Amino acid sequence: MTQRVLMIFLIIAIVFGGGFYAYRELVPPPKQETQGPVYSTKPVTRGDISVGVDATGPLNPSRSGGIQAPGFRESFAENIQYIISEYLVEEGKEVKRGQVIAKLEAPNLQAQIDNLESEIRTNKNFLADLTGLSPDRLYEINPASGVTLRAPIDGRVTELSVKEGTEVKQGQIVARIVDDSHFKINAKLYSHEFERVKKGQRLAVRFAVFDGIYDGYITEINPNPIPDGDEQNPARGFVYWITVEGKNPGLVRPGLEVSLGIPSPDNDDTKVQWFVNNAKIDGFAKEEKVLSTAEAIASTVHVREMDLVKKGDPLISLSGSDIEQTIQEKLDKIREKEAELADLISRVGQLEIRASMDGVIARWEKQVGETVRPGEWMGYIFNTSDMGMWVQVDDVDVLMVKQGAPVKITLDALPGETFEGEVMQVATMGQDVNGIPQFGVDIRVKGGPKLRPGMQAHAYIDAGSAKNVLLVPLEAIFEEDKTPKVEILNKDGTTKVVTVKLGLMNDRVAEVQSGLNEGDLVITGSSADVLPSQHIGSKDSLLPDNKKNDGKNGQNETPDPENPKAPVGN
Repeated sequence: MTQRVLMIFLIIAIVFGGGFYAYRELVPPPKQETQGPVYSTKPVTRGDISVGVDATGPLNPSRSGGIQAPGFRESFAENIQYIISEYLVEEGKEVKRGQVIAKLEAPNLQAQIDNLESEIRTNKNFLADLTGLSPDRLYEINPASGVTLRAPIDGRVTELSVKEGTEVKQGQIVARIVDDSHFKINAKLYSHEFERVKKGQRLAVRFAVFDGIYDGYITEINPNPIPDGDEQNPARGFVYWITVEGKNPGLVRPGLEVSLGIPSPDNDDTKVQWFVNNAKIDGFAKEEKVLSTAEAIASTVHVREMDLVKKGDPLISLSGSDIEQTIQEKLDKIREKEAELADLISRVGQLEIRASMDGVIARWEKQVGETVRPGEWMGYIFNTSDMGMWVQVDDVDVLMVKQGAPVKITLDALPGETFEGEVMQVATMGQDVNGIPQFGVDIRVKGGPKLRPGMQAHAYIDAGSAKNVLLVPLEAIFEEDKTPKVEILNKDGTTKVVTVKLGLMNDRVAEVQSGLNEGDLVITGSSADVLPSQHIGSKDSLLPDNKKNDGKNGQNETPDPENPKAPVGN
């Protein structure tokens, strides 16, 4: 009996002892309940921020059009038909404006054009040779006025051999036009003299009838030696020929005797090293013969010997019934053939179908070898480099969308590729869509050949960005008296509410324009925010120690046991 009583007391003692021990281990001391709040903080950092609006919508071509056979449907009466020879661009391929995309056929057309061009060219050349005019001035001719021989170059009239009323043969030299502003000399040098000259070198020129020394320049050198002699005098050795040209001082004429030499470096006329052989003025640097182009009568002589004329000035007019008839026939023939050629060339131009815009061939309506009439549809083309996109944004996001804002466009069909865009227009009035106001936004897309109308696209409309600015997390911001504020943790553990001026804001952080400094600790949460039934971790052995805390409870540090009311930051 006694043993049983002892066992009962022993069991009761164990139960009470174990319960007391568990109470002390599991229940925090009273001072743990009286600790102040523990704060979760984040520092104010400096960085970049961008804000934008996301939207989705289909792509649409800004410009498109049809591909037609040349001409108009009204021209069916002309019974014009084309045969599709080939398509140079496949469906879905990119083309440039003006690029040939298809070819049509019209049998024997090119051969007719070639024959006509050759015939017209021959007639024009004949008439140009006859009148002395260039082919582009042939329509200035008056057949009744006959043929007018004109100056081929600027210069002076010499050797004029025709008088009014005299008969002129075809091919007869009637005059010469010389440009006497520069003379020309052919001189011979001995080998020791020839070794000292080169093309382009300046030489001293002395005229037998003038005082002074003038400049001349070597324009040609013949490196081949020739015997120095003529029919009257046997050769006494070998010489080399050079050609010298110089500016005419005013009275130089062919046949005038001259001396040539090498000037001294200091241009001292007394130190010129003259060549052994004298030379003569052979002529002028530029001169042309004037030939009669027809057998006729010289009706008018417009110039006199030694007159100065300009290129194209009239020299002699030739007339006669035969000339007038010949000129008129050639002019009529040329006009007739040119009209025929213009008609054929217009048809050649119609044989090449060109793209009316930059874009992509959507489809061809006809097959190669089929016949098409003027104005008939052959296919369709749309522009992919300039596409459009219409999206809708809600009444909150529309405030961030501005006309002219840049846009980034991506497509699921083209992963990894981004296209540029621009907001062209923002609707000023919204529409109710399932109870939410929606505003239309037109976006211009700078696309490429891979884009197709109807593709679903994602647009990111840039609403602004800032670089190297102060940033604060959104969870630290609250509003009081309609003013944004944050609470910062001081170094001594106290807190302070600060009014801030915010700038750009995205879904994570906001730009701080004033009120905070870099490194300030802003409070994003505290233990005072937990429910009364929840507790902050302690050093109880059965609960996770603070040193092992993984931070998931938002606590940064255990409060000071000596000052349980003091808040602690990180």
